[in-house]
Amino acid sequence: MTQPNDVKLEERLGGVLRVGVYASSLCLAAGLALSLTVPGLAALASWLMTAGLVMLMATPVARVAVSVVEYGLQRDWTFFTLTGLVLLELAAGIVAALVFRTKL
Repeated sequence: MTQPNDVKLEERLGGVLRVGVYASSLCLAAGLALSLTVPGLAALASWLMTAGLVMLMATPVARVAVSVVEYGLQRDWTFFTLTGLVLLELAAGIVAALVFRTKL
């Protein structure tokens, strides 16, 4: 018996979120452990913690990107268009943050 498309989509999206959170947690934990145990590797620890935070923030964006692809494969053009617009808005926000950022 095959699963409905909605169940398959939710399983894939759940997998994306799970991988993103696990990878982020691993980077954050490794960075924290390094910063607490090996003072000479402070730069690496800082990089790992930054990477973990960026991965954590990128996880919902990855979820939207996977949704766009899945809706396109299912030929559900309404949801494809709506999630595509959400992805474009997220991308515009990221670009705006990078362009208009100021150093404190």
